[in-house]
Amino acid sequence: MFFGGADGLRSEHHNGREEVHDNNECTQREESMTTLKAIRLASLVTAINVLVATGFSIAAIIRPQYLVPVESVPTEASLLLAMYAAARTIPLALFALGAIYKQAPPALLILGALAGAMQLLDAGIGLFEHDLGKCAGPLLIAVLQFFVVYLLHRSVRITPQTKRG
Repeated sequence: MFFGGADGLRSEHHNGREEVHDNNECTQREESMTTLKAIRLASLVTAINVLVATGFSIAAIIRPQYLVPVESVPTEASLLLAMYAAARTIPLALFALGAIYKQAPPALLILGALAGAMQLLDAGIGLFEHDLGKCAGPLLIAVLQFFVVYLLHRSVRITPQTKRG
């Protein structure tokens, strides 16, 4: 029986026959499981992120009193700003959910990073308002989002498509 080798091959003798196995099969299986787990985790966090953001932007249109301070009076201007927010979060959610459905890691990396950046900016708005809840929640989601994007990036190698000609 021979194990190892510079070429990653393993040789075994069974009943007078020699069988050669590629040690990389096991490594590739482990890597694909790690990649699969990273895709699932990034998909879960990204889906929660974009759905929550979309929910808040829709709530700002339908029931703004749930999101603005008690002393604030919803106006036509606040409705307009809420519609601008929805106009950005709804397409992001649709594209992110499409990338999740298609299990497209490159798209999930980009859209997940974008969703994380948006949450980070939302945390900045909460900080500007001196509202701990509106700062801490988005900041936590942003950190979690960036972490799963990092894990996905580490587990997937994105190579440019080769030209066919």
